[in-house]
Amino acid sequence: MFGIGMPELLIILVIILIIFGAGKLPEIGGAIGKGIRNFKTSFHDEDNLSDSEKPDKKIEDKDK
Repeated sequence: MFGIGMPELLIILVIILIIFGAGKLPEIGGAIGKGIRNFKTSFHDEDNLSDSEKPDKKIEDKDK
């Protein structure tokens, strides 16, 4: 869709390396990984809620 191939990705990675430096890259990667993990668990937790724990949309609609 965006036409991003291997050469473009390498250029982007080199630019990121120049901006942040080699020492910060593991910290940035860890923070991104934690964010993705939290995002996935929030959706997973919402799917596992029982019917009594889910918010009632009918009550919310009446308040508006």
